[in-house]
Amino acid sequence: MKICVCGGAGYIGSHTVLELLKAGHDVFVIDNLSTGSQEFLFDEARFYEADCTDQTAMDRVFEIENDESPVDAVMHFAAKLIVNESVSMPLDYYYNNVFGVISLIQSMRKANIKTLIFSSTAAAYGDHPTGFCEENDVCLPINPYGNSKLAAEMVIKDSAKAYGLNTCIFRYFNVAGAHPSLRLGLDKSTLTHIVPITVMAALKQRSHVTIFGDDYPTDDGTCIRDYIHVSDLAYAHVLGLEYTHKHQSNEVFNLGSSHGYSVKQVVDEVKKIAPLEVQMGERREGDPAKLIAVSKKANELLQWTPKYSLADIVKTDYDFRAKRLKQ
Repeated sequence: MKICVCGGAGYIGSHTVLELLKAGHDVFVIDNLSTGSQEFLFDEARFYEADCTDQTAMDRVFEIENDESPVDAVMHFAAKLIVNESVSMPLDYYYNNVFGVISLIQSMRKANIKTLIFSSTAAAYGDHPTGFCEENDVCLPINPYGNSKLAAEMVIKDSAKAYGLNTCIFRYFNVAGAHPSLRLGLDKSTLTHIVPITVMAALKQRSHVTIFGDDYPTDDGTCIRDYIHVSDLAYAHVLGLEYTHKHQSNEVFNLGSSHGYSVKQVVDEVKKIAPLEVQMGERREGDPAKLIAVSKKANELLQWTPKYSLADIVKTDYDFRAKRLKQ
């Protein structure tokens, strides 16, 4: 199939481009390079520097590609995703994450592209009452980022009904790790997720890592979250694409380990590689004790199960950062 990957120069997008190429698909990338990097592009995938909110530019790219052969599907990874930033810049998040999807679907309709694979977030669930998130649960996001992604999901679902689109929406929590080849990874200086900041502390790129609260109702008192290796996530998107194309379906899938790990378990896993300083902090407002993505549906319908363990996630992230430090 011929696949357009919006945001294909970013962290998750670039890993997905690699998996698509490995699966034999014809791929082209659209990215505005605001957070993505040309370093993470592949010669085998054509590249267009454009923004999903620029409908004229998107129309032109689809026109160029359709002249050669029809575009079969679009994958969307071009979202803003920093929670704290979304609180202070909500309009930027709604413009990029919601209007960007509206603009993209309008361009898809003009180009007669019927399949959309959307990278969403488990932040759509908000502060879940049980901590085990399932696809049919009520979604009550607690920040503008989660609100904007849920709004984009609604746009996609309503558009699917109105215009006959085939869609696949993926919700997942903490994505981490790097490609085993170390060709791709999360290369940013401002990070908020526990795995990369703990690894950075072990590499002495940070003075310490802070655990926010150790009095939660969990086995070791620290919050439990779901983690997924970026390559597992990327491969799931390829399976979702192929499933959606075959069945002409509209589905929502959770992706995760289905059991989760505590913050302390993550820190201890990094400590197995290198020592680091850990400090205890107070609980952060709005942090639930446990959030886990139940992935039974993806296991059954997509035949997807995570290949990489927490140890693999930590080790590949560490090796990627260590390699970058030596360059």
